[in-house]
Amino acid sequence: MTEESTTKQSPIAQLLAQPPGSMGGAGAGPGPRDPSGRGGGEGMDRQLEKVFWTRQRIIMITGFVAFVALVGYALSTTTGGRKLNVDRERLTISTVEFAPFQEMISATGNVFPRRSVFLDAEEGGKIDEIFVLEGEIVERGQPILRLSNANLQSQVFSSETSRIEQINRLEQTRFSVETQSLRTRQDLANMDYNITRLGRDVARNEELFKKQAISEREYWQTRDEYDYQVRRRALTQDQFRSDSLRQTFQIENMENAIARMEENYLLVQARLEKLTLRAPVDGILSQLNAELGELRSSGFRFGQVDMLDGVKVTAGVDEYHISRVKKGQRAITSNIPGSSKDYEMIVRRVFPEVANGRFQVDLDFIDPPENIRRGQTIRFRLEMSDPENKIVVPQGGFFQETGGNWIYVVDESGNFAVKQNIRLGRKNLQVYEVLEGLKEGDRVVTSSYGTYNTVDRLVFK
Repeated sequence: MTEESTTKQSPIAQLLAQPPGSMGGAGAGPGPRDPSGRGGGEGMDRQLEKVFWTRQRIIMITGFVAFVALVGYALSTTTGGRKLNVDRERLTISTVEFAPFQEMISATGNVFPRRSVFLDAEEGGKIDEIFVLEGEIVERGQPILRLSNANLQSQVFSSETSRIEQINRLEQTRFSVETQSLRTRQDLANMDYNITRLGRDVARNEELFKKQAISEREYWQTRDEYDYQVRRRALTQDQFRSDSLRQTFQIENMENAIARMEENYLLVQARLEKLTLRAPVDGILSQLNAELGELRSSGFRFGQVDMLDGVKVTAGVDEYHISRVKKGQRAITSNIPGSSKDYEMIVRRVFPEVANGRFQVDLDFIDPPENIRRGQTIRFRLEMSDPENKIVVPQGGFFQETGGNWIYVVDESGNFAVKQNIRLGRKNLQVYEVLEGLKEGDRVVTSSYGTYNTVDRLVFK
């Protein structure tokens, strides 16, 4: 019965039942042959090893891990996020207030005289004498120093000589004109006398000629002499008139030339006077840069005289505020040595030029302090707005770390502080203006966040 069932197995079952290597194939060596004469089926099908970390399985596992991490992060943030235990005594906790706020900026300036006049050399030369020392009080017109200039002195002498020579020529011309005029008037007088005399002779000879008491020749001789004198006088009169006009014009030109030479002489003389440097106003000679024997060119600044009509404060302000600083703004001083109170100042002048990121302003004291000196340093607060009630938070080290974008707000329990987004606006020297994120009465951590600004919650211990 067993043999019969075995004999009746299908060919496929027989092939699967054959041992490996019994079937011929590529690369297979000869094996024993089936007694029935058919080839063996061994070696054609082999069992493959199963791979566990397939690509699809890796993607599924990675997605699952990411989902778990996201859920964990969400749970951690809703339950307080990253925490850090801190010593409460090392923190500065401030209260948010609704209080009067006025924007201010701090600045530092120096005291200068309200008005100063520079001492510039209008003429160059060698310093021969110094009359006043630096720091002394001077009066207007008082000599300060004297220069010498040989070239300028030579110009003065030359101008004086030319002026005197021109004056002498004018005097000679005037004398000549007067002499010529006198001579001509004498000639005219003689001519008038001869004309009068000859006129009487002509009238008498005409009567005698009619009576034939004289000859015709004698009559015409007298008449011709008379006519000659009349014509000569007319010509002499015309020449005298023409010479008078020409001489008058010549004298006027000479007088104008002398006037110009006089002006030139006075100008050169004034230049010579400017070799003596004098105080332009009453005041204090605050600076004097001069040594005996030095050669200085025209335009050199020897120093300045400070007037005694008050002082001003000159300060540099950051260019960020240039559009908001205007004439008339109020400033308050602080910590003036030797004074127990603050003083008010008013912006008098704003200079539009910007140098090294700063522009300059001049301020005047409303009631200047006593014994304030030139060059003294003054610290002050410049008001940038009018007072108004605002939500404010005290300044602190937190701003350097957060940029005013967030802050730690203390919980009502007082046991921890939570990170909260805020928005700050203007500031003065004590507080920031709060635009969003905080309300009156909130308590916040305003000290530096340098060591824990990445955590979401501060737990006090």
